[in-house]
Amino acid sequence: MTTSTTSYPIVAPEHIKQSRIIDLVLYKNNPRVHNETQIERLVNSLKEFGFTNPVLIDDLGNVIAGHGRISAAKKIGMESVPTITLSHLSEEQRKAYIIADNQLALNSSWDDDLLKIELEKLSENGFDLSVLGWGDDVPTFADEPDYGSLDDFDDPTNELANDVFKAIQIEFRPEDYEEAKEVVAEARKKGVYVGQELVKALKALS
Repeated sequence: MTTSTTSYPIVAPEHIKQSRIIDLVLYKNNPRVHNETQIERLVNSLKEFGFTNPVLIDDLGNVIAGHGRISAAKKIGMESVPTITLSHLSEEQRKAYIIADNQLALNSSWDDDLLKIELEKLSENGFDLSVLGWGDDVPTFADEPDYGSLDDFDDPTNELANDVFKAIQIEFRPEDYEEAKEVVAEARKKGVYVGQELVKALKALS
């Protein structure tokens, strides 16, 4: 029996080198936004763990991945950062990877049970959990969502506003709450029917 195989390019950069920040060129059309809160958390990570994730650049010093880390490095006075040169990418691939590098990381999720165990162990050993990326909003875990507050609500069918029922209470972790409020507020400004979009998103997961 013949087994067909697909060949994929395997390219291993030769080595990590130190590059001066002033010689690196940030991509001006980088669609990924790094706010001050995130930069500060990257700063805390660099101080605790060191610069463990090299910046990716091309042969001309154009940054492909690591814009946020460079900003954090500048804040703590670093003049050089570790870099890996990717010489095998075409111009289109470089632009695409700038997006892919960020989005691929967002596609993963947490196993809450294992995360809870690991965070508890670190906390018991006196480790500063604020350097893990959440800042002071470290996740908290409950065995079951508390829906007790819903008992105080009247029958939702008694509350009608332009034929719209207001009947859903959604729980958010602390680190997601403010972002959720902003997203919903922006959607409402644009006239988006948030309830319908929520239903569509949940159906897509089933």
